[in-house]
Amino acid sequence: MTTKRRTPSYTNHNGFLMPAGFPAENFISGLSYQAQSGDTFITTYPKCGTTWTQHIVWLLQNDGKPLPLGKTIGNKIPFLELVGKEVITALPSPRFIKTHLPFSMNPYHPEAKYIYVARNPFDCVVSFYHHTRGFVELYNFADGTFDDFFEGFITGKVDFGDYFDNLLSWYEHKNDSNVLFLTYEYLKENTREGIIKIAYFLGDKCLNTANNPENLNNIILQSSFENMSKNQSRWHSTKRPENMPPFIRKGQVGDWKNHFSSEQIKRLTEKFITRTKGTEISNLWKDIIPT
Repeated sequence: MTTKRRTPSYTNHNGFLMPAGFPAENFISGLSYQAQSGDTFITTYPKCGTTWTQHIVWLLQNDGKPLPLGKTIGNKIPFLELVGKEVITALPSPRFIKTHLPFSMNPYHPEAKYIYVARNPFDCVVSFYHHTRGFVELYNFADGTFDDFFEGFITGKVDFGDYFDNLLSWYEHKNDSNVLFLTYEYLKENTREGIIKIAYFLGDKCLNTANNPENLNNIILQSSFENMSKNQSRWHSTKRPENMPPFIRKGQVGDWKNHFSSEQIKRLTEKFITRTKGTEISNLWKDIIPT
């Protein structure tokens, strides 16, 4: 007998799933935004280091100073699919924009810059599951199980589409001059080096900030998990029930081992091998992905 799985609430935009609370008109208008020279897109698949990277970029732009009280990162680096074209167009230049779109859907300009952060799919699905549970008003999935969510993830039936479609679309462009391709795991292991790479990629003010040792040390401190897990209203404006995991939850590499069954390990490993065949993506996580 087939087990009936519970699924989160989504809105289907011509085959592309989004959280149910995202205004359809904003998603549609966001896709029509014309990227400009000088724009920087921080683009990831969900739960792959998006907020962390947004915060690092904010700190580089602001001499290592954290967000002002009462502000969220979305006020400063807004989410294209959530706010739509008009909000993005109204930003002062240079614009910094968050997206979860695959390359083919992301607004493109040859003189815009794109920071893409990838995370291994095992930790990604665990983090995505807890994220989805926690935003009760968006997903109505507070009582959903990891097994429920895993089935949606491995079949690509989650918001923002299939993990592998997103990863592969950006991996093909990892050597483009206007793309900086990083991994979450690299940033965890080499935070100072990663921040400097981002600063060099962005140049100008960000590079000047990183070249100041005091500012650089402050960025490392302010962007640490310990600091980011405090005062979490800086990262989102939606209230999460107290019994739900926080938005900044663990920030670990390898937490997936606490959630996966042996069958799930086998299935996602097989999917990873099949979908990344012919690429060198396996080298990104050769010490993490089970073999």
